[in-house]
Amino acid sequence: MRRHLLAAGAALILATGLSAAQAQPASAPATAPAVKPMDAAERRDVVEKLAKTLDANFVFPEVGARYAAMLRANLASGAYDGLTDPDAFGAKVTADLQAVAPDGHLRLATQTAFQARRPSPADVPASARPVGPPGLEETAMIGDVAYLRFNQFTGDPETVRKARAFLLAHADAKAVIIDARPHRGGGLDEMDAILPLFYAKTTHLVRMDTRAGIEDEGPMADGPTLVRQTSAPTLVSHDHVVIPDTTETRLQTAPIYYLTSRRSASAAEHLALAFKRTHRATLVGETTRGAGHYGGLLDIGDRFAAFVPVGRSYDPDTNWGWEGKGVTPDLAVHTDQALDEALKLAKAKGAHP
Repeated sequence: MRRHLLAAGAALILATGLSAAQAQPASAPATAPAVKPMDAAERRDVVEKLAKTLDANFVFPEVGARYAAMLRANLASGAYDGLTDPDAFGAKVTADLQAVAPDGHLRLATQTAFQARRPSPADVPASARPVGPPGLEETAMIGDVAYLRFNQFTGDPETVRKARAFLLAHADAKAVIIDARPHRGGGLDEMDAILPLFYAKTTHLVRMDTRAGIEDEGPMADGPTLVRQTSAPTLVSHDHVVIPDTTETRLQTAPIYYLTSRRSASAAEHLALAFKRTHRATLVGETTRGAGHYGGLLDIGDRFAAFVPVGRSYDPDTNWGWEGKGVTPDLAVHTDQALDEALKLAKAKGAHP
């Protein structure tokens, strides 16, 4: 089975429900090829492979076993008989999994469906809609306030460089606003590049528990920003740590405002909890989506894939994670008002937006 484990720091998507390679899809051909109907053999193969995958990889072993048992029971009872459309089959299996134990990221779909960028729902406010390709949408100075807007942490080296370079070029800013309202997930690279400019001492941000064995499949290795912690035998635990930049310290005392929406998910929530737990930023906007289990895409059969959550991020002091709940803002306002409110707060602290 080919793995696309997108591990935090390079690509372990702090699970958006889409892969980190969520680039703009190629233009569709003028006539889409006919979709081959599923037969009983393919349904059986996909269900069995998915059951084995979840049993072996899901972050909570007992939940993974329950998923697997349900899938096998449904297959034996004929619950999937007659489903020949791959999209309908994936939707049915996903719904069955969610009925056993809800998870904001667990999903079975065709590989083609994962490659396609899903449009924002019609009711999403304008400020929470992406306005560019995945990554860093905008950097700007609003008066003497440095503003960065992300819709995803892609880990692209050029994006990482641009974000850090913008802050270094404006290290005399009186405040920083990070706009994560359209942010749907990603990895840790952008955080590891910019957070050292914001913290004056080494700080443990959040803890990340990964199913034992999975860390060998992706870049979850021990390192300066992923520090191994004692854990249960079924898990490998790391603290995400920020180490201060010693060459540029001016922003380490600047107020930071972090804008959130109901669509802010995954890696955006990771950073939200990190800022909130360490009291380093003021969160302004709406409670985030509640997607707290990170994972990656695994091929299931010839044309299906599953986004399988293999880990969870949480506050090590309280064991609180945001899965299914979201991170609440310090100042709750409609997402479309969040930037204006953050600028008011910055002005009250001496900035001149």
